[in-house]
Amino acid sequence: MAISSLKNVLRIFAGAEPTETERLELFKEVMMMTLARATSADTNIKDVEIEKVRQVLKQRTSDDYSPAEIRVAAQSEIFEKEPLTRYLAASAKKLKREECLIVIHALVDVIRSDDRVNDFEISYFNEVVSVMELTPAELLGLS
Repeated sequence: MAISSLKNVLRIFAGAEPTETERLELFKEVMMMTLARATSADTNIKDVEIEKVRQVLKQRTSDDYSPAEIRVAAQSEIFEKEPLTRYLAASAKKLKREECLIVIHALVDVIRSDDRVNDFEISYFNEVVSVMELTPAELLGLS
């Protein structure tokens, strides 16, 4: 799936309820954008982070992305008309709670991939959790 094919997002922003297939594609798009953007949360994109994103995406979605696709998505905010947080908030409402949690747990894997976690990454994580409206209990698997 090319990152330029975000057709599901446009359809959802228009208010349409996604089909099961569209919802699964949206889940993949949300995961890709969330994880790719995490690599640039501290403005220092590292190869180990890119490789971790590729690995996690392949493992959890079976989609294979090139390092270049991930780097483009990581830097895409300068081209966006809507901020990532608005995209995530709208998209999360169309996803299953379990899918949002999969994205969050994958995000933790990516953030920890370079063996250090900084304030920018923590802020990004908290922002994603907040816009997805996940609770602490859900994050810990208690609900």
